[in-house]
Amino acid sequence: MTQTILGAGGSIGIELAKCLPKYTKKIRLVGRNPQKVNETDELFKADLLDAAQVMSAVEGSTVVYLTVGLPYQINLWKAQWPVIMDNVIAACKAHKAKLVFFDNIYMYDKDFLGNMTEETPINPPSEKGKVRKLLAEKVMQEVQSGTLTALIARAADFYGPGKVNSALSETVFKNYLKGKKANWLGNPNCKHSFTYTPDAGKATALLGNTDDAYGQVWHLPTCANPLTGHEWIENIASEMGQKPKFQAVGKGMLWVLGWFIPIMKEFREMSYQNDRDYVFNSSKFEKRFNFKPTPYVTGIRETAKSFLETN
Repeated sequence: MTQTILGAGGSIGIELAKCLPKYTKKIRLVGRNPQKVNETDELFKADLLDAAQVMSAVEGSTVVYLTVGLPYQINLWKAQWPVIMDNVIAACKAHKAKLVFFDNIYMYDKDFLGNMTEETPINPPSEKGKVRKLLAEKVMQEVQSGTLTALIARAADFYGPGKVNSALSETVFKNYLKGKKANWLGNPNCKHSFTYTPDAGKATALLGNTDDAYGQVWHLPTCANPLTGHEWIENIASEMGQKPKFQAVGKGMLWVLGWFIPIMKEFREMSYQNDRDYVFNSSKFEKRFNFKPTPYVTGIRETAKSFLETN
């Protein structure tokens, strides 16, 4: 039966599509302008804000993966995310499809970022975090009422080869590619976990095809003992053939940069994630599936190689 990816054009959707042929020959990629990842992929154009289009996109699916990434703008998130989630939940219920929601950790209490597990307290300190909390609640309320079979797969900030839209790609890898000084958001002395996108794709596909994984929240496999900002910079610079030059970008500088680079304004409310240790614990997943996350040195090497070969 068909397994469907909503938001198939993003970095996670692409990695997920690469992994699904292990489980099914029928893969449907849904987006505004979907592109094939595998030769036999079915392409389906749809606007996830349109309930009727979502209902048609989900029809005939056994598993639906929601991996869409909206532009990083809080006003857009508030207006569009709840509508998208309501449309997807309604479609999955109508067609009796299982739902896998790819989520992040924005809803976690900022005082517990040093060892984030699936049990970390929910207390979002940001407006974006409040939106993510609402979305997770919508999914799990349906699960608890028995009206929907679903799971939530959470990742840390991520990085990886290909067209990965992440802060690390934008502020470090791309800057070194241009021979420029890197920007490190926050305190470079703090540890910071990053989830490797190929690992996230494999793990999300595995969860979607494991019956007893549903009804739960899962942290996707992420290498333990994360590097500090300084160590990330040094390793990335070495692989990119650059000197490890960088500037630390604090909350105040984000305010200034926001006048020239609008996206920087959106990072300000999330700056708490970068001024303390940010350690993502995926031991639950690793033990259940005997999965070893890609070591950081390997992930950095492959990501740098991808940037150097495609630019």
